[in-house]
Amino acid sequence: MTKPSSSDAFPSIYQAALLLLATFLLQYAVDMALYDQREALGLDMHQRWALGLVVADGLVLATVLHLQGRSYRNFLHASPSSPWATLFLVVPAVLLLVPLILHLNFWSSAILECVFPLSRWEAQAFDHMAADDLATLIATGMLAPVLEEMLFRGVLLRGFLERYPRWPAIATSALFFGVMHLNIYQFVLAFWLGLLLGWLYERTRSLMPSIALHAAVNLSVLAIGWSTGSTGSGDPALSLVSWALATLMAVLGMAWLRRVLSVKR
Repeated sequence: MTKPSSSDAFPSIYQAALLLLATFLLQYAVDMALYDQREALGLDMHQRWALGLVVADGLVLATVLHLQGRSYRNFLHASPSSPWATLFLVVPAVLLLVPLILHLNFWSSAILECVFPLSRWEAQAFDHMAADDLATLIATGMLAPVLEEMLFRGVLLRGFLERYPRWPAIATSALFFGVMHLNIYQFVLAFWLGLLLGWLYERTRSLMPSIALHAAVNLSVLAIGWSTGSTGSGDPALSLVSWALATLMAVLGMAWLRRVLSVKR
């Protein structure tokens, strides 16, 4: 299959919106089908959501890869560099960014909850997200990072980078990523995290760093949710020492990334 020109690379912004709408509707349809059979299958809400995520996103990704004639290996790591080099040189630096991301998330969540107080329904929804069970751990910490990075960076951003300038492409994919979380409280973190994840993919052409960062953030937020009882709660009372350590780690991580990735654009 010949490589598409910049004007017909898939997807455009319009095609991306339709693709995400189809993914959302498919997830909803699968969840409703499983809901009708929940007693026979012995599935709780979190298990249904995890299974629906795998089925819907898996079908969409498999269809896109088939139509584009791309292999999963090239899809996950399209860089000419060794995947082992990316794993051992880039991923550790990426993980150094996690503490500062969490601190910024706590701060932004606290502000948003002051401006837009959580409704009873939203508070219950965040409590469900923090459920202390295996299904939630697998879905949030493993399946969501892999499938969402494959969709938002592997499909959307990869196509955008062939059609649009670098930063508009990254920003648009981050905007879609934020909107798909369907609430203002998660939108802020998802958008800014989407910018960082998009930059990582654009520099490395590999999904491994973005999957690692996405999984680390999700698992950390989930662990904090288990300790506080809700993933929607921020902690504005973080000490100056913790902020300083998180900032220092992030500075070291970014310096490491700039050196390894040779950012000279």
